[in-house]
Amino acid sequence: MNLINKKVTHKHFGMGSIVKHNDTIIEIHFASENKKFVFPDVFGKHLKLHDKTDADSLENIIQKKENERKKEEWKKEEERKLQRKNQELRLEHKKLMKNHKLHSESQMVFWCDTEEQKSSLSEWKVFAGEVKSGNNKGNPNKPIRLHQNSAVLLTAVDSSEKDRRILGVYMVNEDFIGKLCEDGYIPAHSTYKLLLTEQESEQMHFWKYYVNEKSPHKMTWKTGKYRYFENSLMAQILLDIVALKDNSKDRELAQQFFEHFCKMNQLTEQDLPKPNGALMRI
Repeated sequence: MNLINKKVTHKHFGMGSIVKHNDTIIEIHFASENKKFVFPDVFGKHLKLHDKTDADSLENIIQKKENERKKEEWKKEEERKLQRKNQELRLEHKKLMKNHKLHSESQMVFWCDTEEQKSSLSEWKVFAGEVKSGNNKGNPNKPIRLHQNSAVLLTAVDSSEKDRRILGVYMVNEDFIGKLCEDGYIPAHSTYKLLLTEQESEQMHFWKYYVNEKSPHKMTWKTGKYRYFENSLMAQILLDIVALKDNSKDRELAQQFFEHFCKMNQLTEQDLPKPNGALMRI
């Protein structure tokens, strides 16, 4: 708005006339001298416009600027809150990483449906699903046993449960901690992830390794998208994948994966038992 030559009254300097202004500074000629002020902040408490129409328009400008200021303050406060939360999470993460104790069953086998078979192996992550009941119903599941030593085994069932086959496997992301997982997604390690070809997958039967000790001769999954299982069983699977890979590059990665997994889970190849899953007990 154009305020040049508009009459004003200042709290201390009396009546004057506006001679110049821009978005930040206004200059007013009083009886004896010119004065510069911050625009539009000087209006309201110290300076009054004589023209009511101009005064109302200016009030709208001031109110708009005040709203923008409050919005900016709110934004900065939200950023500070987020920074504090992230700092707390980093400290908690550091503490959990330092004090982590190996769980004997900190590996996950995941059941991929047709759509997930494509997405999990292209995006290299799975979704742990949602809580089905209780106060947290509808919230993402927290895969609390998963830690840096954990791997996720991807499986699929084409016809019958006894033919459940392994599609691929990956270590969890380097800094992943299941207890701190808020969105339910379990991302893969940047290096350790293995995809099986269709021919390889048909040779890797999940029930060769896994057994439900309560029903050792039955191959039943029942409900749910995933199960936890023993670290040593995952090592058996990885070792067999190494033997299965005939491509030198894939075999080398599989061997490195196996060695890294054993190191993270304090296992040695010599001490691994032979596979003795439900399929081997028929």
